[in-house]
Amino acid sequence: MTTNDWFWWQRPDLGYVNGRLHLQQHDLQTLAESAGTPTYAYSSHRFHANWRRLAEVLAARGVPHKLFFALKSNRFLPLLTFLRLHGECGVDVCSPSELLLARQVGFRESDITYTNTAVSNADLDVIARHPGIQVNCDALSTIRRLGERCPGRPIGLRINPQLGLGYNDALHYAGAKTTKFGIYLEHLPEAMALARQYDMPITRLHFHAGSGYLSPQLDTFERILVENGRFLSQLPDVTTVNIGGGLGLKLTADGHALDLDRWGDLLAAFAQEWDVTIQAEPGDYLIKDAGVLLLQVTMVERKKETLFVGVNGGFNLQPLSVYYQTPFVVVPTKLRDGEMQPTTVVGNINEGIDLWAENIPLPPLAEGDTLAFLNVGGYGSAMSSNHCMRGQFSEYLLLD
Repeated sequence: MTTNDWFWWQRPDLGYVNGRLHLQQHDLQTLAESAGTPTYAYSSHRFHANWRRLAEVLAARGVPHKLFFALKSNRFLPLLTFLRLHGECGVDVCSPSELLLARQVGFRESDITYTNTAVSNADLDVIARHPGIQVNCDALSTIRRLGERCPGRPIGLRINPQLGLGYNDALHYAGAKTTKFGIYLEHLPEAMALARQYDMPITRLHFHAGSGYLSPQLDTFERILVENGRFLSQLPDVTTVNIGGGLGLKLTADGHALDLDRWGDLLAAFAQEWDVTIQAEPGDYLIKDAGVLLLQVTMVERKKETLFVGVNGGFNLQPLSVYYQTPFVVVPTKLRDGEMQPTTVVGNINEGIDLWAENIPLPPLAEGDTLAFLNVGGYGSAMSSNHCMRGQFSEYLLLD
């Protein structure tokens, strides 16, 4: 990797200014010194730009649409408040607690979609108290038990298109292997009969085939839209199709991006063919590259042939690389002169899997330096744990 390749991740709002890393004009080394570490920082500007980009792609093609931020990806209250105050995006929730949090922040019921699996009676009792939220039923059991509580309520069906897509197979929610998610085509007649039994019109179709799809997966995405047509042809009351989330970002220098123009073209053709409104519920796409995690270097030591750099935070603070093998970009907040050298970055958790990155090129580092982990805004703080009682961190929302 050349020096220029190492800086591939820089963009106008993220990069080095006089050798110091800045995000949205904020000096991240200064933030680390004042806030301490571990610390998450989120760019409100990038978060806003990401959802506006998707909305503009659809609006430019005349696609009727509504975006919903997947709250499970990040539930930092200042971030959710920022989202609500801008009023352009709803939220998708997947538990009663998320639903109540969204309402507490100020989201109207009409701005909330509820999509979950293995729904309990206690979950349904909370849903029943919120008649205005849009519920996507993921199982025949859910339809029956919701119908017993809320006869006559319009519902959505979460379907399984039997095609998956994402950064890797571990992130596929559908495919050749039967999964717990959604209603399969062969069970559609049973779902329709249950809905009729409780006078519940099926007005929405929902699918989420996986997380992290990029340009090479758009052919599969098109096939998934075709598969939706097999359901829509039997559901005359459907006026809205929710395509879930799962849009991916470029994560490595030689990785792929997502061709949003083709994505928009596919959805425009689909929406026109079936005369439906498009809903989407991106989470990671909106917040992933808006977030950084700042950690202090606690150890710089060569063991045999490997240069290890230890930091004061482990995989319990951002588990995506361990769970799903998705890479992070790791860079220092202050550049030191010297040649890049292969470095393995490790955390402070007593587990062998606590590896942030292996054999990545980094400039010289010293104990006490600060490292910034990029592309960590989603499924970090929201999925963190207190393993080894090292779950403490702070979060900051960066404003202009």
